[in-house]
Amino acid sequence: MNFNELRKTYQNFIYHSYEICEDENDLIITFNFEIENLTTFHPITKIPKNIISNKNINIDFRNNLIFHIGLIEMISYYKCACPKNIIVEAGYLDESQISFIKKLLYYGLGEFLYVNKINVSEDDLVNIKVNCLNKNIMISNYIGNGNLILIGGGKDSNVTLEILKNEENSIVIQNPKKVQIECAKAAGYNEKEIVKINRTIDKELLELNKQGFLNGHTPFSSLLAFETYLVGYLMNKEFIVLSNEESANEGTVIGTKINHQYSKSYEFENDFNNYTNKYFGINLNYFSFLRPLTEYQIGLLFSKYKKYHKVFKSCNVGSKSESWNWCCNCPKCLFVYIILSPFLNDEELINIFGENLYKKTELLYTFKELIGETGVKPFECVGSYEEAKYAISKKIIVTKEELPFLLQYYKDNYELVSYLDYEHKYNKNNNLNSHFENLLKKEIEKYVS
Repeated sequence: MNFNELRKTYQNFIYHSYEICEDENDLIITFNFEIENLTTFHPITKIPKNIISNKNINIDFRNNLIFHIGLIEMISYYKCACPKNIIVEAGYLDESQISFIKKLLYYGLGEFLYVNKINVSEDDLVNIKVNCLNKNIMISNYIGNGNLILIGGGKDSNVTLEILKNEENSIVIQNPKKVQIECAKAAGYNEKEIVKINRTIDKELLELNKQGFLNGHTPFSSLLAFETYLVGYLMNKEFIVLSNEESANEGTVIGTKINHQYSKSYEFENDFNNYTNKYFGINLNYFSFLRPLTEYQIGLLFSKYKKYHKVFKSCNVGSKSESWNWCCNCPKCLFVYIILSPFLNDEELINIFGENLYKKTELLYTFKELIGETGVKPFECVGSYEEAKYAISKKIIVTKEELPFLLQYYKDNYELVSYLDYEHKYNKNNNLNSHFENLLKKEIEKYVS
């Protein structure tokens, strides 16, 4: 079935309600969705009760935050048939809020639409109808303290953990794997200090995927944004700290706004902050600590933090296994290898990845994708073309022996771009306050003259 056939057959997606209950350990949230004439979905999110330190929780306000998590959670279920209409019965949205959700749907599903060859405008993708008369709930007695740091197990969040190690921090992970726990432990946190959000996907969605309903990438980081906002409120935090860098703003398909990392972009970060300031209005600030930096600078910093080198992982292919290994065959593995290669010798790189990825002839097409030769970046969280070219150029310059296959390919076909000076770049389009800016600049200045 294709997009148009599905929309004719299944015209309405309904966000019916959410339910909140508790057991001994968790706050258990169930969202109730329906694709009319097809099926219902009931995904569950669990948040540990022992994290709750806010003594002035407004239950109506808390529930409104939960309602918003459902608005983002529904995207994963909506996409399998892309009904023309979304009917919201679980809570209230005004026209500006509807516009926010419609924009997130369109650009957050940009990769999904591109890969599935769906040609539709933002206005035509979906209508959102609200069948609830309740108004938004605002509160004014919230004073937050400390940081809630979201970590994923890769080099970026480990850099954030290391630079902010002397701050008042709590760590949050959704569906944590051993790698993420080990990264937090390397940073000095014990397992009891880690907030673990448990999210369960309804198996009905997985069955529909097997049957050939539409599937693809969703704006997952936007879900984490609303989840961490709720956790931050329950824990009385002041800052929600991410580790998205400058290159998350770059489109994946040249000449378009299609961006695998849309919900990690500065644009989404600002949209989210504008939304939460207007409709929640509390002193809880969401920002990316590494936004001013390039991937090259992050690679430089991470190369100095040896305690994370044996535990961190970024490979999405490898994350599907229990042990989470580097697969050494995907764009993410190759990009991380590239961005670390100017700063670590071959032995150190092989100790991390298990082999020398520059020697792998089968990675040539992926290599071309990462340096812009194909016109479309891999649909992965990888850096910009210029960052990759700069790191490759630097590696070629410092390599004294015969160049391995991929480096030789680059030298034969491209000019070295070591003149771009990525060491000293600083993106002023960020949401860091002066305190966090000073910490970041001070750390960079340790290693860059």
